[in-house]
Amino acid sequence: MFSKRSLLIPLAALLSLPALQAQSAPDSVNPAGQADAQATTPAAQPAEPLTPEMRGDIFMARKMYREAMEQYKSCQQSAVILNKTGIAYHQLLNLGTAKKYYQRAIKLNARYSEAQNNLGTIYYAQKSYRRAVGQYKKALAISPESASVYSNLGTAYFARKNYKEAAEAYQKALAINPDVFEQHSSYGVLLQESHVEERAKFHFYLAKIYAQSGRNDRALLYIRKALEEGFKDRKKFIEEPEFAALQELPEFKELMATEPRVL
Repeated sequence: MFSKRSLLIPLAALLSLPALQAQSAPDSVNPAGQADAQATTPAAQPAEPLTPEMRGDIFMARKMYREAMEQYKSCQQSAVILNKTGIAYHQLLNLGTAKKYYQRAIKLNARYSEAQNNLGTIYYAQKSYRRAVGQYKKALAISPESASVYSNLGTAYFARKNYKEAAEAYQKALAINPDVFEQHSSYGVLLQESHVEERAKFHFYLAKIYAQSGRNDRALLYIRKALEEGFKDRKKFIEEPEFAALQELPEFKELMATEPRVL
């Protein structure tokens, strides 16, 4: 590695080198007779060019989905690229085309759990909840430690009104990732479903799960959300054993005593 001093070559020494004389430009010496600073500055390394996949990922992050899919289509078609293309179509609500890309990804790699999961989100969006449950189970058979897929499985059970199975799936998701319900993926390789029709009841069950795991702050948050969404059966917050630890908290008493504005 050169020191700063080693780069300060005297002008006379430069001019005594024939090869450098031949290559020197007329403006390599400034009016003061000193060497141009650029002549002694090492050339910057050129930036590594972006691949089409990288460009597609950038467009996805910017929510420029059409531009992203054009970049992905110019890539060699692997399961990952096909899955990403499917997500771009999915974000544009072109579910039919998204489904085809997820299926193509699975055909190339049947053990690509992200594509298996994303195909499940298509079935869920189409209200084919039974098929969604089956698809999420396929993804979990490959990646049993995916909190997002367990969350999706719980949501599909919830849509089928299988509340016990939904709660069990949610508990497994929470055990793997304590923040799983606070993050909703719309970019990357795996989609997490966040649309639920019975939102008041959904928030009640999340409050129950958080209370059971001892996360009182989150439990109180979702109790409030449930009430704001119109949850009517307040006595459940008093009678359900999972909420026993909250009974003496001032915040809980305040929630039970007030009538929150229903959104």
